[in-house]
Amino acid sequence: MPAPPLSNASAAPPLTGLVLTGGGARAAYQVGVLQAISDLRRQCEPDNHANPFPVMTGTSAGAINAAALACGADQFDRAVRRLARVWSHFHPHNVYRSDSISMLRSGASWLSLLSLGWVVARWHRLRPRSLLDNGPLLQLLLQLVPLIRLPLLMREGHLHALAITASSYSSGEHITFFEASDRLVPWVRTQRRSVRDEIRHEHLLASSAIPFIFPAQGIDIDGATEYFGDGSMRQSAPIAPAIHLGAERILVIGAGRMHESGSDPTAAPSSGYPSLAQIAGHALSNIFLDALWVDVERMQRINKTLSLIPPQARASSALKPLELLVIAPSQRLDAIATRHVDRLPVALRTLLGTIGVSSKKQEVRSAALASYLLFEEHYTQELMALGRADVAARRDEVLAFFGWTLPVQASKP
Repeated sequence: MPAPPLSNASAAPPLTGLVLTGGGARAAYQVGVLQAISDLRRQCEPDNHANPFPVMTGTSAGAINAAALACGADQFDRAVRRLARVWSHFHPHNVYRSDSISMLRSGASWLSLLSLGWVVARWHRLRPRSLLDNGPLLQLLLQLVPLIRLPLLMREGHLHALAITASSYSSGEHITFFEASDRLVPWVRTQRRSVRDEIRHEHLLASSAIPFIFPAQGIDIDGATEYFGDGSMRQSAPIAPAIHLGAERILVIGAGRMHESGSDPTAAPSSGYPSLAQIAGHALSNIFLDALWVDVERMQRINKTLSLIPPQARASSALKPLELLVIAPSQRLDAIATRHVDRLPVALRTLLGTIGVSSKKQEVRSAALASYLLFEEHYTQELMALGRADVAARRDEVLAFFGWTLPVQASKP
């Protein structure tokens, strides 16, 4: 929701923030959106190679995308292209071990422990930490995200701040780790706080550790090790870190439609008892999607309220309107996932099949779980294409948000 225009026309452009939310493989959609924005900027300002997002914040898979962009902030368009190449050629083995032996070690043992835990609890050897082993993800991060570049990029003014959010299983707190170019004061709110730190790959692994799916990640805080999981858990204000870091206008790229976890008018209601896959998909949709839309609605209400306050009274207040643009999928991503479930590795597909994941069109609800795990190029390419199409459909909004103007010949339909 655009904020009212500032009265001072000569004021410097507002500090722009980028918020990338969680969603596992669904984060491919974000890359498609970023591709379209990068292309659109080049059409409007071909000589402008500056990073359009001085403040970048991310959660879960969105944290990985945000960190990769931040590490290439001096050549933003190239960073987007590099990120797009990775997502365009994704395979499950780039993120988690998907061979049969690994499935037996982690997934099958995990499910066995759930069903027979009262029998095998006394056997200490059978204590798998997660459904999947995401060991390969660290190797990908080391190649894709050269975090060692961040201090230099900040000193040179290419980047103002990067924030990564994770949830502590140890303390119950929701913590945003941030690295910034100036001495920003850490913030504390109810059940959430920030920690100024050097962003490391451990932070990315922690933020993207989907509960039950991937193992928790240990991070040292104040001399003690805390174990963290996906930052989307207990995330009551996904947009807040960007605001705390100084962003005055914010682009939010979601990983699901608003109310996607609700009923689909094109699908017949389910009358049978929900499968474990359906329950798990519903839970993940709650974790990854619901908090964002609540926060967006909160920001819109605040903007609306501020617009009703006389300019003089607003100028003397600490409250300021926030220019907010939200781009989210125009289609259900779990429905898209049903077309690609059969491309998952056989061992994983068999494992997920035991809890109800299906590729049948009428089983969209059961495919929600798979939509977060489908790190498979045909699926990610379709999501990226959707992201580009959604930006094209809202081109005028995007241009107005950034203040860009297309050349006359390019602006014609």
